Amino acid sequence: MKRLLSACKEITVPSISMSFPGRINMESFLPRNRKDKVVIVMGATGTGKSRLSIDLATKFPAEIINSDKMQVYKGLDIATNKVTDDECHGIAHHLLGFVDPNVDFTADDFRHEASLVVESIVANDRIPIIVGGSNSFIKALVHNNIEFQSRYCCCFLWVHVSLPVLQSFVSKRVDRMVQSGLVDEIQRFYNPKLTNSKIGLRRAIGVPELDHFFKNENSENLKEAINKIKANTCKLASRQLQNILSLQTQMEWDLHHLDATEVFLKHGFEADEAWERLVARPSGLIVRDFLYEERDFPKIMNTNSVITPPSMTTAVNAIAAVAR
Repeated sequence: MKRLLSACKEITVPSISMSFPGRINMESFLPRNRKDKVVIVMGATGTGKSRLSIDLATKFPAEIINSDKMQVYKGLDIATNKVTDDECHGIAHHLLGFVDPNVDFTADDFRHEASLVVESIVANDRIPIIVGGSNSFIKALVHNNIEFQSRYCCCFLWVHVSLPVLQSFVSKRVDRMVQSGLVDEIQRFYNPKLTNSKIGLRRAIGVPELDHFFKNENSENLKEAINKIKANTCKLASRQLQNILSLQTQMEWDLHHLDATEVFLKHGFEADEAWERLVARPSGLIVRDFLYEERDFPKIMNTNSVITPPSMTTAVNAIAAVAR
């Protein structure tokens, strides 16, 4: 057998041509084995990755897989900025808050667990959307996994915000987290016997920074701790951005760049309009073209539609657009 490979398809053709009398070539009747498709949403912390993944999952029949290395742990929902039930809009989320906070969940662990979830989602004729800022998890799943590469074709969406604008935003976000009960949440998690440990969820930004405050509670120590949380969150955003640029160069991934900077410079309705124009609508078109190739399906999509694909595990010949 010889294999003809393309970016998103794998076609298997017999090495010996088969034909009936009259020279009808049977190769033209052989079924095509297509790689199943996976959408991956990348970006630094605070850029709106979760929002985009949920936007996409309301337009396409999809389920979301978390790839944030702190959000996989149970607990500290405020500190790790997990999406709330209301924000999920009924979209299924996987690998979110399921790991014991006192153990280390590694990139290899993620590769194993995510592979199983992707397989399950695809088997149910739905689209996996992997979202998170932990680029080492994405690399382990996609690049360091030959089986994954042989079975799936990936569409990479990169939500980017200018670093100075993003750093200002994440600093304000820390203030909102404090108002939402961040300090009390971490204090309930705090264990003075384990303050020097860097295992599991204790590595989350906010836990080590508040250690000194819990030992010597006063307003100055709290202010200092909050400033450290802001500074370390900004450093994380910068590091994640550098990692994405490095992956783009090293892996030669085709990252679809979505610049959301303008969104973060506006407020209210204007910010929502900018998000739809600069991020949600363009990414929807990118994913539509990725999932439904022009020669197979009509290109039917609008921002108020749920697009239902045919079976992703068999040959497909049609697509229906169902109004929400």
